[in-house]
Amino acid sequence: MNHSKEQILKAANAFALKGQIKSCRVYGSGHINHTFFLICEENGQEYSYILQQINHIVFKDIEGLMQNIKKVTLFLRHQIIENHGNPDRETLNLIPTKNGKNYYQDSEGYYWRVYLFISHATCYNKVEKPEDFYQVGKAFGKFQCLLENFPADELVETIPNFHNTPARFVTFQNVVEKDVMGRASQVQKEIHFIREREKEMSLALSLQKQGKLPLRVSHNDTKLNNIMIDDTTRQALCIIDLDTIMPGFSIFDYGDSIRFGANTAKEDEKDLSKVSLSLPLFEIYTKGFLEGSKGCLKEVEIELLPYGAKMMTLECGMRFLTDYLEGDIYFHVSKKEHNLDRCRTQLALVADIEKKWTDMKTIIQKYKN
Repeated sequence: MNHSKEQILKAANAFALKGQIKSCRVYGSGHINHTFFLICEENGQEYSYILQQINHIVFKDIEGLMQNIKKVTLFLRHQIIENHGNPDRETLNLIPTKNGKNYYQDSEGYYWRVYLFISHATCYNKVEKPEDFYQVGKAFGKFQCLLENFPADELVETIPNFHNTPARFVTFQNVVEKDVMGRASQVQKEIHFIREREKEMSLALSLQKQGKLPLRVSHNDTKLNNIMIDDTTRQALCIIDLDTIMPGFSIFDYGDSIRFGANTAKEDEKDLSKVSLSLPLFEIYTKGFLEGSKGCLKEVEIELLPYGAKMMTLECGMRFLTDYLEGDIYFHVSKKEHNLDRCRTQLALVADIEKKWTDMKTIIQKYKN
């Protein structure tokens, strides 16, 4: 959707910005929401903001999503102030509309929000050096700690059953059975691989129901480019992209970072001999995550970190295969069998995680105290 300049400025002017809008330009490289950088001016002083049009096709419950973000960011702001940090730089800060709401709906039905802009900080799309991955781990570990006492069950599920692996498996089974594209016969090896691991999929939910695994605030998109790195100190500063903030498990946030960040191959690598879990990257992320979350995670959560990595990788592979069998209707594909290549990469990584299980457990023991 390409918005007109008039539409963008009308949306921006619905918010309680300081001064008059001086400039507005497209910003960032996100694929879900449309993002713009605003500069306002008042009495010779410039103020910078981020304006976003929220994708209401992906996120059906905008009211619930924005309430999640408001509650979590206000809680984080309070925690950061208590820890003598800078709340304007270490968390996102929503700017209300002129009538006090936390989002604006325009006459065409599009939804908008505004954040304070965080200057002199950068998001990176790939790990340029191992220290960056350590900083990501530390930031997401600290995120768990800062939100330790937040009532996670007060949050709505912005994407229902997002990391409910057993529910994803039921969908997968149904799609295999229907086989609408006639592709199932060519991927029996992958289908069998996933089915063999069905019993493991319900462990986290089972432990949570028993009261052993705590429900926490989960970010659910723990990639490097969702961390702002301070340009001067090169340290992790602020976690962004809070649209998938939901009740969940710390082990899955950890696991998703390992899935994408410690894989030695591209997500769609056809040569599966290149796919493996990098133990050095696994170690440096684990070191950061356990330092950042020091004293906040339960013993069972620390013990289940390898499981989190394996389950997020397996779930992702299962989702790619599900989409391939349905005719590539969810994930964007750029070539034939793209989703199948992605699936095979994830499943190869699962197999390598299983081979390195003892090494992973040893590394976690090394940093848990």
